[in-house]
Amino acid sequence: MIPQSPPVKTKQRWQQALASAVSDADELLAQLGLSQALTAIDKDKIRQFPLRVPQSYINKMRYGDKHDPLLRQVFPLIDESVEVEGYLQDPVGDHLAVTSPGMLQKYQGRALLVTTGACAVHCRYCFRRHFPYADSNPLASQWQQTIEQIKHDQSINEVILSGGDPLSLSDDKLSRLVEDLSAIPHLKRLRIHSRLPVVLPERIDERLLAWLERCPLKVMMVIHANHANEIDNEAEQALSSLQKAGCQLLNQAVLLKGVNDTAAALVALSERLSEVDVMPYYLHLLDKVAGAQHFDVPELEAMELIAAIRTQLPGYLVPRLVREIQGEASKTVIG
Repeated sequence: MIPQSPPVKTKQRWQQALASAVSDADELLAQLGLSQALTAIDKDKIRQFPLRVPQSYINKMRYGDKHDPLLRQVFPLIDESVEVEGYLQDPVGDHLAVTSPGMLQKYQGRALLVTTGACAVHCRYCFRRHFPYADSNPLASQWQQTIEQIKHDQSINEVILSGGDPLSLSDDKLSRLVEDLSAIPHLKRLRIHSRLPVVLPERIDERLLAWLERCPLKVMMVIHANHANEIDNEAEQALSSLQKAGCQLLNQAVLLKGVNDTAAALVALSERLSEVDVMPYYLHLLDKVAGAQHFDVPELEAMELIAAIRTQLPGYLVPRLVREIQGEASKTVIG
C-alpha cells in the first residue's frame, strides 16, 4: 500500500503542472518567439488530436528556433492533414490484440494494460493517436475481469502498464491496480512505460517513489526520450530518484525525421542516457500511423545510421533498431 501522503502542496504539484499544460498552438509559438514562423494545421483537425505540452518540456526548447527537435515532436504541422496510402489508424494491430477490457496480448508471457488514455504530452507521431480509449479503457469496476484473466493464465509473468501514460493516473489508482497484480503468484515483473519522467519530471515525487520502493514486484521503467536535449537537470534528478527507489531504467526512442535522424543526434542521445544510467533499449522505426508520415525515415537510411553509430559507441550503448509488425511473435530487429 502507498504510505501516508505528504503535505498537499507536494502531492498536487505534478497535477497542477499537468493541468496547466499548453494546449494552444499560438501560445506555444508566442513563448518561443515563433508567432510568424510556423503555421499549425486547421483548428478543427487539431481538435481530433489536440496539442498538449507541459511547461517543463517547453522550457527545454530553443527560443527562436523553428527547427528545434523538441518542438517538432509536439507541434501540429499542416503535414498531418495529408492522407498517404499505407499510413493507418491502427498500424500495429492493437485493436485485434484486445483480449479483455483494457488488456492487449501480443507476445508470449506478457500482458499490456491500457490503463488510461491520458498523457502529459501529445507526441504528433504517437501510434495510438487514433486508439479508441473510450471503448477499450476499462472503468475501475471492470479491472477485476482483467485481473482474473491474468490470474488464470500462468503463462503471463510480466505485466506492462501503458496508455496514454500510466503515470498520468493518481497514486491511489496505481496502488490499487498494482496491489491486485502483486497478489498473483506467477507474476515476476511490472513494467511501466512512461514519458512523464522526461516531459513532466514533477510527477516523480515522494509519494510515487515511496510506493515504488514498497512494490513487491520487480519494477522496470521504460522511459521515452528521443533527443539528448530532453534530459535536462530536472529530468536527470527524476531518473536518479527512480533508480534509488529500485527501478531498472531503459529507454525506447523513435527514429524521427527532423528530430534525431543523424548519427550525431543518436550518439548524443546514447551518451546522455549513459550519463544518467539509463540503458538504450530500442530505437523504433516509425509505426505508420495516419498523420505522422512526415516523420518517417526509410529503413535503409535507418540501417546506415545504426552502422554509423556502431563505429562511435560501445555495443551496450547502441539501441536495437526494431519495427513492430502486426501478427509477429516479437518485435522485428532490423539490420
